Amino acid sequence: QVHLVESGGGLVQPGGSLRLSCAASGSIFSINVMGWYRQAPGKQRDLVAAITSGASTNYADSVKGRFTISRENAKNTVYLQMNSLKPEDTAVYYCNADVISWSGTKNNYWGQGTQVTVSS
Repeated sequence: QVHLVESGGGLVQPGGSLRLSCAASGSIFSINVMGWYRQAPGKQRDLVAAITSGASTNYADSVKGRFTISRENAKNTVYLQMNSLKPEDTAVYYCNADVISWSGTKNNYWGQGTQVTVSS
């Protein structure tokens, strides 16, 4: 079993910054892609950013130039630095990981989510 634990959400004013962290623990041999998704009330869950174990990244157009995803493979941890935050960034942010266990099986896991609210 693998657990993803997010932290770093909160309330911030427009133009401000937040840094989200997500640490994976459990039966982990390796993690291929780690990513952040977000879901606003009444909307679907959408990809924000993703990063491979080789540090290739992918961003939603709405966050390019403002958000930066990074990871520490040795710590099975992914980060999302969010700058120049806008009210439309308000959502629950979820961590996601494609994990290969020591037994060789591959599974996808989600964190519990962390609320980010951008408001004055």
